[in-house]
Amino acid sequence: MTAHMKFFPTGNADTTFIQLANNQVVLMDYAHMRNEKDPYDKRIDLPTAIREAMDEAGQESFRVVAFTHLDKDHISRASEFFWFDHAAVYQGSDRMKIDELWVPAGVITEMALEDDARVIRQEARHRLKLGYGIKVFSRPEALASFLEENHLSIAEREHCIVDAGKLVPGFSKTGPEAAEFFVHSPFAWRTDAGLIDRNQGSIVVQMTLKEGFSESYALLGADIDHESLSQIVRTSRAHGNEDRLHWDVLKLFHHCSYLSLSPDKGEEMTEPVEDVKWLFETLARQHETIISPSWPIPKKGTTEDEDVQPPHRQAAAYYKKIIKDSDGRFLVTMETPSEARPKPIHLKITAQGVSVMLAAAATATSVAASTPTRAGRTG
Repeated sequence: MTAHMKFFPTGNADTTFIQLANNQVVLMDYAHMRNEKDPYDKRIDLPTAIREAMDEAGQESFRVVAFTHLDKDHISRASEFFWFDHAAVYQGSDRMKIDELWVPAGVITEMALEDDARVIRQEARHRLKLGYGIKVFSRPEALASFLEENHLSIAEREHCIVDAGKLVPGFSKTGPEAAEFFVHSPFAWRTDAGLIDRNQGSIVVQMTLKEGFSESYALLGADIDHESLSQIVRTSRAHGNEDRLHWDVLKLFHHCSYLSLSPDKGEEMTEPVEDVKWLFETLARQHETIISPSWPIPKKGTTEDEDVQPPHRQAAAYYKKIIKDSDGRFLVTMETPSEARPKPIHLKITAQGVSVMLAAAATATSVAASTPTRAGRTG
């Protein structure tokens, strides 16, 4: 079977749907941002789109739902969509069940939460205390303290914890899912730093998808900045894990913000810091695909261009520059196939590489938009 990835037009928000080779589904974040009362809102009806994708995959529950962190643009209205075991009020025949929940340790330890964030935290705590259906990424002292307060220990919940630099258990390139997930973030030392920084303590993974004798790689994360990306690069190189940074598909961090590249935006183009430049240029494979989960890239001199919030055209200019060297693709969720009618971006992963399957602007029919290729820049 062939794996698929879908990226949904949700504005400056993240939802990534991954259908593995055995048709099981991994969902990275869920942010239903559309205003149903606004007939001009072009953001997708996410719950309907997800249900349709699940029906196509023949799945009644998610193999994994990962909440990379608890900001609204990654969890919006999750409490309305998913079945949560910890409270009957979040259960019902119309809700989608989660076999395994992935969260960074900060989700367990953060206090004073409300709405969707609180519901997800309570579900994560419930599963961790009972020792089932959860993977917590990193093991800071605050997590150990939480377990001790509940008469448990890290050792007793070892099977529920995954550290940076490790593979997530339960997945194999040689298994029916033909996939594995290598954890790059969060680092326990960062989570121990005191004040919880959701963005820098969020989940970042490299996903490997195997088809036949070929492998394709995707870097998936949330809203980390250039300093955190640089730390990931330096740590990977120090441990001989450079191969865990290769990518065919890059879901951009923080909605095409210049801060994921550099502290300086630049006038026309953001120049990345050294480690990030190496990651995005040297480790990209030939004909790479870059996905910006964001609003359309603003034009120079417009009101949107003056907005401090991403997307930033200077960052987009850099990504467009690097793909020219390898005949790659830069796709924006709220621009594809058109700003007037954005549709989900659908990637198909085959033994020949990654193909982009784009919904035509006038219809919902998917057509192949590129010829897949396998050759990599780095060999």
